[in-house]
This record gives sequence, C-alpha cells and structure tokens, in this order.
Amino acid sequence: MYLKRRFVLLYGSQKGQAQSIAEGVAEEAGDHGLVAELSCLDNSEKYNLEKETAPVVFIVSTTGDGEPPDNALGFVKRIKRKTLASDHYKHLCYALLALGDTNYANFCNCGKTIEQRLQELGAKQFYPTGYADDGVGLEVVVDPWLDGLWEAIKEALSKMTSDSTGYLNVDAGASPKETADSSPPDIQLNLLSITDCQNCELSEQSRKTLSTSSASATQTAASSLTHSLPPLSELALNVPLLPPPYLDVSLQEAETTEQVSIRIVGPFKKENLHEVPISKAVQMTRGDSVKTALLLELDISACPMMTYQPGDSFDVFCSNRATEVEDMLHRLGLYDKRNHMVHICLLKDTKKRGAQVPSYIPQNISLLYLLTWCLEIRSVPKKAFLRALLEHTADGVQRRRLQELCSKQGAADYNLYVRDPSLSVLELLTAFPSCSPPLSILIEHVPKLQPRPYSAASSCRRHPGKLHFVFNLVELPACSVRPVWRRGLCTGGLFDLINPVLVFPGKTESSSKAALPKIHVSWRPSCSFRPPADLSVPFIMVGPGTGVAPFIGFLQQRYGKQEHPEATFGETWLFFGCRHRDRDYLFREELEGFVSSGTLNHLKLCFSRDGHEEDADGATDSVTRCRYVQHNLLCNSQSITDILLKQNGRLYVCGDAKNMAKDVNDALVEMMKTALGRDQLEAMKTLAALREDKRYLQDIWG
Repeated sequence: MYLKRRFVLLYGSQKGQAQSIAEGVAEEAGDHGLVAELSCLDNSEKYNLEKETAPVVFIVSTTGDGEPPDNALGFVKRIKRKTLASDHYKHLCYALLALGDTNYANFCNCGKTIEQRLQELGAKQFYPTGYADDGVGLEVVVDPWLDGLWEAIKEALSKMTSDSTGYLNVDAGASPKETADSSPPDIQLNLLSITDCQNCELSEQSRKTLSTSSASATQTAASSLTHSLPPLSELALNVPLLPPPYLDVSLQEAETTEQVSIRIVGPFKKENLHEVPISKAVQMTRGDSVKTALLLELDISACPMMTYQPGDSFDVFCSNRATEVEDMLHRLGLYDKRNHMVHICLLKDTKKRGAQVPSYIPQNISLLYLLTWCLEIRSVPKKAFLRALLEHTADGVQRRRLQELCSKQGAADYNLYVRDPSLSVLELLTAFPSCSPPLSILIEHVPKLQPRPYSAASSCRRHPGKLHFVFNLVELPACSVRPVWRRGLCTGGLFDLINPVLVFPGKTESSSKAALPKIHVSWRPSCSFRPPADLSVPFIMVGPGTGVAPFIGFLQQRYGKQEHPEATFGETWLFFGCRHRDRDYLFREELEGFVSSGTLNHLKLCFSRDGHEEDADGATDSVTRCRYVQHNLLCNSQSITDILLKQNGRLYVCGDAKNMAKDVNDALVEMMKTALGRDQLEAMKTLAALREDKRYLQDIWG
C-alpha cells in the first residue's frame, strides 16, 4: 500500500476541448507528485462532493446560448436546487477553468454559473478562475492558468490541518466515496479574473512567453505555415508533453466483397434519425449578391414522429467530401485498404487515464466509412495533435516547425497559420510531407464528425408535412496552403445535392427532371426559443439575413387571427436587415403579407448598402443612421423598453454571434440605461434578469 496526494478533477465538455484539457491535467499530475481522480460531471457515481475534502478542479465549457454541456447539465441542475443550505459546500475547496467564446453573448456562462452557485453554498476558491476565450485562442489563458495550478494545489494541500491527511493521502485502490468527511480550514485568496491577460499576475516566464508570441506575430513578412523567422526560429521551446497513445488499430480484409452500408450510428439512436427527400430547393438571393442564400423544403409526411414547433431546430448529418476522403487515404498510404475493416481496441499498456474506444465509431466498419462518416477531417488540428505528429515526422526542419507551432512560444504562429484560416487536418499533412502518422493517431486526435444544426423556417400549420430551412452557402477563402477557395462542408454538400433541381430567382420551378435527393436529419426540440403560448403577450424579433428563418415560423403559426376572434393579440415587431433590398431581402413577399394581414404589426427594415431605411408602413427615410438592426432598435427605444419593462413582453434574437448579437446587446444596454435612468451595471443586471426569466432569448451562431 502506498499513499498519494490526491485531488479531484471534474470536466463538462460538449465538443471535447474541456475533456482534452482535463485529461492532459490528469496525465501531468504524476510529474508533480499528485494523482488526479478524473471524472465527467455526469458520472456522479465516481465522485461525491458532499463528502469530498480534497481540492476539486473544474474544467467546463459553454454551449448554445450560455447553456451547460450535455454532460454537465445534470450537475448544474443538482447544485441549483433551492433546498440546499447555504453551507452545503462549506467544506469544499475548488478551482475552476471556464472555456467560452466572446463572439457569443453569454461568455463562459456555464463556468460562471457553477462558480456563483458553489460560492453561494459556502465553497472556497483556492486558485483564481480562468476564463479562456476561443475567440482569440484558448491557450492564451489556459497555458498560464495550468502553469500556476500545480503550485496552487500543493499550497492548498499544505494549508490543510494535520488531521486531514487521512483524506488528502489515499490508497491507490480506494474509492473517492470511501474518504472521510472532514472540513479543511479557510483558505484566504486574492481573487483574480483572467479574462484579460494584460491584467493577469502571471509568472515572469508566462509574461515572457506571451511577449515572445506577440513579437513573432510581427515577423510574418516571409514566414509561413512551414517556415519561421527569428526570434521564434532561434528560441528554446516549451513543447507540450506527448499525449500517451491509447488505441490499438488494425485493418483486416473484409470477409465478403459486399459493400458496407453507410448508416448513421453512434451516440444517436437509430429511431431518432430520418432519411427524408428534399422536395424543393430555391435560391433566395440574386446572383450578384455577396452571399448565396438557399431555401430547402423537406418532405416529412412519411415521418409522423417528426412534429415540430416554431423555434425548433434540427440536425443535418453530412459526410466528408469524397474527394477529400480519397486524398486522405492516399496521404496515409491506405488507399488500397479503403475497404478493409477497422478494428479498434485499447492498448494494453496505455498510460492514458480513463482511456476509452470512441463511442461514436461503430464496430464492423470499413476504413472508407470511418473517414467518410466518423472523423471530421476538416477540423482544425489541435496542439496536442501537432505534438503527436512530431513522433512520426522524419525531416528535421519540418519537425522543428511542428514543435514551434505546438509550443507556447509559437502561439501567434499557430493562430495565424492554423487556427485563423481554419486549416484542416488534410491540409496540414499535405504541408508536412515527411510526416507519416499511423491511423491510430488520427482516431485519437481528430474529433467526431458533428451534425450541423438549422432552424425551422416554417410552421406545420401553414405547411403540413413539410419543413423549410434556410442557409447561406459558406465559402472559405484561399490561403498559402489552400490555393483554391472551398465551400463549407455541410452547406457545400447540400448545394451539390440540390444543384440539379435548384429553382433560381424569377423562376417558379426547376427545368430539371432529376430525382429528388435525400438527406439524414434528427430533431432538436427547443424548450424556450418559441413564441409566447399566451397570444396577448407582445414580442420583438430581431433577425437580419438568414436569422429571420425561425421568425417566419413564428408568424406562420400566428397567421389567421380570424380563427381566434375572441382572443387579444399582443403587438409583434420584426427587425430585419440585409445589404441590398433588391438582392438579398429574404422572404420579402411573405413578410409584406404578414404586415397586410395584421399578423405582424411593425416591420422595421434596414439595407446597409442601399443607404436608406423603411418602416412598417413602407415610408422611406434617406437618413443612413439606421444602417443595421441595432440602430433601428435604438430608433424605437421607447416602444421596445415599454414592451420589455412594462408589458412583460419577450425579445428574440437570431443570427450572427460575432457582430450582430453583441451589437444588439450593446444597444439594449444603452436603451435600458435611458429607460431606467440607471448606470450601465444596473442596465446589464436588468438584461440578465430578462435572460433568467426566458424573456430575452437568443439563437445565434459563429
């Protein structure tokens, strides 16, 4: 029997980033004389915070509109129970790393929610919380936060009283639920927010690291993905630890020549998936528009279980492009084995804690199927992947460059050449030809191919048996390692499918007689982003561009007041904007029809490149101050704040998170300051209360 100094490490992760960081912490713990008891937050049988007396480290991400990840939702619900006493966690010492993206309004909201509730329940913080921003690069905060974590854990352990050794040192075979219940003394701490690295009290080494990274960003005149310049090329590098391999992958020739049926399996139940035909495809924008917006109509009449409400969304399952899969097979030297069966199991001697075969990879599949449906080969390579590739790169110059890109000193180059241009795994491997990774490395590091969510742009009441959705065709520009621009994976795949039957502007139907294509979809019902059930409640909709999609469903559902002659209807407002009235004014005829019928009381339009605005009555004002929807909101501030503050109304925002949603939120803060006669903090608290009451709702994307 031997004793180890232990701490508990809990993560909540939607797409794997928080989990990957937590697993890295668990692996490194042994180098610091510690052992981390790693668990996912939804594995509550593996930890017991009610009796836990060792330090606890949380690493959590945020998803959707500030929601917890799926595997942290249950934990958040448990700790938010109002029946818990204010000293429920008085014995608990914690540290927290929150991952988020400032392109979204509710930055790191899950981490903030957990931290606030822990403190309300008496828990004590032993290390400042880190708020990592994926909008600028998680490593800017994550790396220095992790650097300081180990000393903080040791200091927290050392400050605990001598009679606490029974739970701080534990038999390697003991269960965390077998530890004794004892409370550590108070740990005093000067709280620190790591949202702005310029204000962080980082170690001298960390400051030098950030300074070096910034300096290297200025040396880009002749540098590239595969070539660096001084000082980076001359620096000693801090390279991450090699992630321990954990999968044993082999390829075996199929026993029969029968082609493996491509099916969608994994974490999604088969009965929740539907293969439905595309019954109509319409290009909604003119050919000279900056963006190409397409409307697709799905025939769901054969799927009675696919009933939906306005505001609901659904997943479209897309595959990797066949040409890119073929290129990847050639790059790995496995093209001739593309129809071989893939067998995956855990390495017997792996040092990876909690290692598991990926659950999203089904058994008895071909290599072709694996690369087509399971792995997102378009994903941007993470630094851990670059570190793993080092071991399989023969050329010394290429090895050095990969070391730089995954190092702390090379953070600026990583952002510039990998992260910002959305470099894919295949593009990276193509740029480093001496790198020959085994298939197991890809399966360990390339994430699951995720379905793409879309909002319903119709109502079953108006279109029974049909489902509409709208999207812009995504285009990624060419760069040094991508000589030709490419379309987005899902939107480009959909465009290829529907191109033969696409109806262009000014046409009523396609001239093609091609067979209707089919796609796989799965439903994602919304719990809150829906129009008020009470028809008398007024509501405001803000949806520029394709963000108007769910509001078409809202208004179709509400259309036909004559069906409820005795009902009182609240006011409806829609703020819509686009570049040009004659090129990309989506759903123009339908929106004008809603105004004529009284379904929509106020339609506020702005056309950012036409230089005029228009109100619901069609009157035009040449003043350009209302170029964007947030400007139009400010022009109608009195009416908006009256609806929200005096009439118990609701506000819905849908569309781009990077600019529009933040600008709309800033405008709302200004409107609340004026309406309440209060300062900015009070205005922000008012908006936060509206969010909490589900009266300020967002459906936004990056």
